[in-house]
Amino acid sequence: MPQTTPSAPDARTVTEEIRRARAYLLRVAEPPAPALHAFVELVGPVEAAERIRRDDDVPTVIRSELVHRPPADEVDRDFRTADKYGARLVVPEDDEWPADQLACLEGRTWTAAPLALWVRGPALLDDALRRAVSVVGARSATAYGEHVATEFGYGLAEESVTVVSGAAYGIDGAAHRGALAAHGTTVAVLACGVDLSYPAAHTALLDQIAKEGAIVSEYAPGTLPAKHRFLVRNRLIAALASATVVVEAGTRSGSRNTATTAKRLGKPVGAVPGPVTSATSQGCHDLLRTKAAQLIETIDDVLALASLHTDTSRPG
Repeated sequence: MPQTTPSAPDARTVTEEIRRARAYLLRVAEPPAPALHAFVELVGPVEAAERIRRDDDVPTVIRSELVHRPPADEVDRDFRTADKYGARLVVPEDDEWPADQLACLEGRTWTAAPLALWVRGPALLDDALRRAVSVVGARSATAYGEHVATEFGYGLAEESVTVVSGAAYGIDGAAHRGALAAHGTTVAVLACGVDLSYPAAHTALLDQIAKEGAIVSEYAPGTLPAKHRFLVRNRLIAALASATVVVEAGTRSGSRNTATTAKRLGKPVGAVPGPVTSATSQGCHDLLRTKAAQLIETIDDVLALASLHTDTSRPG
């Protein structure tokens, strides 16, 4: 079977059996699947995958989360597709696994950490996410919002802070581009397979991120984007960074969802004020009004929010 060639130097220490089992488990239930996650923690990924495959001694609560029992060749196809796109499957048994960042998802009834992550790009997750900030906001962003997001992306990259976002139109894309312009690291978390470009107009941007940073997804290759997957994906954007900054957002939006999730996970949240006449800033103003977020005006505010000001480990 064709296997991905992981860039992580420790990846050879993880058995193929474990990696294949986790690839299989990513296909059997829609994330976050907390009951399945607990089952894997209890019996291990290989045993969990085998029981589900045989439909043998699987607890009822697990059965309620299962949506698919893929044949073995479907897992083979996932790895072949990953090979084609230069992607790899990062599992919790890898040293690259961002365990510290994802710890906030453990032990919660409403969510769970991912069972594994498909990753396309050279950035190693544990290193890239050690100093990271999520920058999110409206797809239908204003010129003001895109300017602020670009400046934040650039400024964070200059401070050796990784920019995490969702590769969407508007604020997300601007933040990614700002980080890339400063030759920094940026991570795009997708609600579809890492082999897909969504939105299609961001194909060149995603290709550039894949060359210099990382594209991440808990969805198997070929998985199409869907509305519910964006909301599930948002918990990873919130979890993988030290703080989340909302640049522009409507009162009911995916960005507000990300901010609410970050708050529930115990992560600091910041919001950028905008014109009182702007509908795309109403969500930010509401976060500030309800004290769900701190006021963010400058890159120094962002660094302070994420407690990254005092780090002296970066070169230069």
